[in-house]
Amino acid sequence: MDYPKAVISDQGSTYIEQGQMWMYRNNLVHLDETEDGDIVQIVREDGTFLALGFVSLRSHIAVRILSHRQEVIDDPFFAERIRAAWEYRKTTQRENLGCIRLIYGEADGMPGLIADRYEDLLVTQISCTGMEKRKDKIYAMIRNTLEEDGQHIRMIYERNDLEARTKEGLTKYQGIYSGEGSTQVIIQENGLKLYVDVENGQKTGYFLDQKANRYLVRKLSYGKKVLDCFSHTGGFALNAALGGASFVRAVDISQIALNQAQANAELNGLEERMAFTKADVFEYLDQIRLGDYDLIILDPPAFTKSRRTADHAYQGYKRINKKAMEVLRNGGYLATCSCSRYMEINMFEEMLKESAREAGVTLKQISVTQQNSDHPILWNMTSSAYLKFYIFQIL
Repeated sequence: MDYPKAVISDQGSTYIEQGQMWMYRNNLVHLDETEDGDIVQIVREDGTFLALGFVSLRSHIAVRILSHRQEVIDDPFFAERIRAAWEYRKTTQRENLGCIRLIYGEADGMPGLIADRYEDLLVTQISCTGMEKRKDKIYAMIRNTLEEDGQHIRMIYERNDLEARTKEGLTKYQGIYSGEGSTQVIIQENGLKLYVDVENGQKTGYFLDQKANRYLVRKLSYGKKVLDCFSHTGGFALNAALGGASFVRAVDISQIALNQAQANAELNGLEERMAFTKADVFEYLDQIRLGDYDLIILDPPAFTKSRRTADHAYQGYKRINKKAMEVLRNGGYLATCSCSRYMEINMFEEMLKESAREAGVTLKQISVTQQNSDHPILWNMTSSAYLKFYIFQIL
C-alpha cells in the first residue's frame, strides 16, 4: 500500500536508523495530505523508506513508529502483535497471568496503548490518535486472544485520564467501555491476595511493575523488623510480612491508601504483625533511631517528571536514602528505588554513593533490578527503561 509520506531531515533519519520509535516534529521536512492518526511512511529527502507509523497532526511526536519494514498495516498486523504480546507474558509471567501488563506500548509494537489485566478486568489507556481511531477493533482483538486461550474478560475499563492525551487533542475521561459489574477485583500476585480498584486506584489500579522486586523483598524479610516507606496500598509491606518478618510498619501520607493496605493485610491474615502509620515519610525518618528497623524500603513516587527538575529531585532522593543508611544498624538492609526515567541510572547511583559517604557507611550490593518483565525494555528506546531498584546490606 502506498501510504502518505512524512519526509524527515538527515538528523531525524539518523535517529530512525538507530531504531528510535518516535519521529519528532522538529525533524519533519514535509508531510503529504493526511488525516490525524492515519498511517504514514517516513522517508528520507531522497525518498528512501525508513518506517511506518501513526501520524499526529498536533503532538510534538509527529509519528509513532509501528514498523521499520515495508508492509501492510491492517487488522492481521495488529492481531499478530497482540498475540505475540500474550505469548511473551505466558513465557515470562506464567505464575502471574491474572495480574499483568499485557500491552506496553512501543515495547510490544503497539504505540500509544497500555492494557493491564486484573483477573477478569482489562484496563486500557490510550495516548495517541492513531490508536484511539482503531480502539474498537483493538479491544476486540485483545479479548478474542485471551478468550481463545480460556481467559475470560468480564469488563473493559478505560483509564484515559492521563495528561498525554491533551497533547494529541484527545479528551481525558475514564469509564466502562464494555461489560458490567464491579470495578473492584481481588488479584493474586505471587500468591499474595490484593484488592484492586481499577476506577479509583493509581495508574490503572495497581503498580504492576514492581512484582518481581516485591518478591525479592519477601525473600529477604524473614525474622526482621521492616519499615516500608511510601507504602501506598502495602505492596512491599505485605510481601515482607508474608515472607516472615517479625514486624512490619507501612508509612504513607494517604490514609485512604493505608486503609486499603490494612484491608489487604486482613485479606491475607497478616494484620497481627503489621502497623499502618499516616505520616510524611521525610518527617518520620527523622524520628526513628539507630536499630529500630532491620530492613528499610524506599519506594517513593517520581520526584521528577522532567529533566528540568532532576537536580532538585536528586536532593530529595539523597535526603531519604542518607537518613535510612544512618538509622540502619551495621548489617541492616536497604531496598531503594526510583520510578522516574529522568533520574537516570548513573545519576541515581551517584546519589547513592554520595549518601553513603555522608552517612559514613559502606554499601554491599545484593541485587540491582529494573521493572517487571511484563514492562519490557527496548534498548533502542531509553524511555521504556524507567525503574531502578537496588538492595544493599549496610556496613
